[in-house]
Amino acid sequence: MTIKYLLKFFLVLFFFVSHNHSKADFFKDITSQIDDNDFRLSYGISVTDVNQDNKYEFVVTGFGFSNLSLTYQNGKIVNINKNEIFDDAKRKTIGVAACDIDQDGFEEIYFLNTDTYSGEKKYSDRLIDKSSNGFVDLFEKEINKKNLNLTAGRSVVCVDRNGDGKYGIYVANYGGPTRFYELRTGQILDLAEQLKINKITGGRAVVAGNILSGKTDIFAANERGKNFLYYNSDGYFQDIAKDYKVDDQYENGRGTTLTDVFYRGRLDIVTSNWNGYHRVFVLEDNKFRDIATPTYNIPSRIRTVISADFDNDGYDEIFMNNIGEPNKLFKIKENGFFEEIYIKNAYEANGLGTGAAVADIDDDGILELLIAHGESGMQPLTLYKADIKKDFNYLRIKPLNKFGAPARGATVILNSNLRKHAKTIDAGSGYLCQMEPVAHYGIREGEKNISIKIIWTNGFTETLTVNDFNRTIEVIQKK
Repeated sequence: MTIKYLLKFFLVLFFFVSHNHSKADFFKDITSQIDDNDFRLSYGISVTDVNQDNKYEFVVTGFGFSNLSLTYQNGKIVNINKNEIFDDAKRKTIGVAACDIDQDGFEEIYFLNTDTYSGEKKYSDRLIDKSSNGFVDLFEKEINKKNLNLTAGRSVVCVDRNGDGKYGIYVANYGGPTRFYELRTGQILDLAEQLKINKITGGRAVVAGNILSGKTDIFAANERGKNFLYYNSDGYFQDIAKDYKVDDQYENGRGTTLTDVFYRGRLDIVTSNWNGYHRVFVLEDNKFRDIATPTYNIPSRIRTVISADFDNDGYDEIFMNNIGEPNKLFKIKENGFFEEIYIKNAYEANGLGTGAAVADIDDDGILELLIAHGESGMQPLTLYKADIKKDFNYLRIKPLNKFGAPARGATVILNSNLRKHAKTIDAGSGYLCQMEPVAHYGIREGEKNISIKIIWTNGFTETLTVNDFNRTIEVIQKK
């Protein structure tokens, strides 16, 4: 046994022992399920069906390390990627998002590479499509090389701006113009200037969904500058951030997500700031108001923010992933009250968290939380799920658009005798990451008379009645 091997063994032991506890906790640590979980520099995580087998995988970016495609097989989380272009270990990938840009029913994957902090970079991004010969990078085609993104970026989000199932990709760049890529007649074009969203700023986080217009709007949380809130008007965008009081110009945006804080059937903006006050923007009288409490909004070295019902009690939690300081968890109770849940597992006092995502990767009705680490030091991935001690019920809604692809940016609203609960089909979760394209609901005690309303990206709605729980319901868009 070599000295190098022994050193690696003790480093792994220290990292996991330092944040793992044997006592009962909200989360249980299931990191041991990850196969070949080496120390590495990782950043963003997306959830998509990489190999088109109707199962979702975690796509984990590598910063000078391999990009991974992690799936659940026989009780283990294993990397199934064997493609060199997808692997791309020589480039430094930080952001990732997936969506169907060509209306073939399958999602392409956008890998955002950043080899410099700001401004011009050496290596372009990749836009990965699956062909009969494996994965290809659409940016490597000669016709697309003049439109490469050669500016340092941070986050990407998918936007069905016309509601026709043909997604574009908004790229939040740092020290260079924002990009907005769409596929037109076989060519990848940057339409940001045409859409008047090619602003130069310290781009950090970006989300897209049904915020105000009834279609897909865009919220971008920036650093060293004002945030953007782009209202979708017939596929074009108008920045109304200042008018709606979400410009937050003196803060530095990071993890952002859309969630229904008041369980009233509409999405609010939860956005966090690097070493600054974290915001919970809810719409009241045509303005957004920050209702974050002093316990919740304490400044931290924040990265990803996730809203999900981890314990299937019918109330969403907010997971705050920090780098170089402990993570936090809050439960969103009635009337927008944020109750802090003290955690041991997933606390990660020594963790260098860079990205995180959720998915029910093993199809047991409980969400898994995968956390990536890196930036200032190599650490392995970690994996958690709620340690549920009692019987529970859940419901998962999986909207697919007319082409059979995930309807990212659509809104799902659960109506019952106890709540109206809106969730977004995630198009890109703020900073670097993207969640599974499924609306996951735990069912509350005494909840009945449940129906589901879907607001598609074209603004049309569809309603269905739910008669039984503990399943995933696929809903295909009709109009």
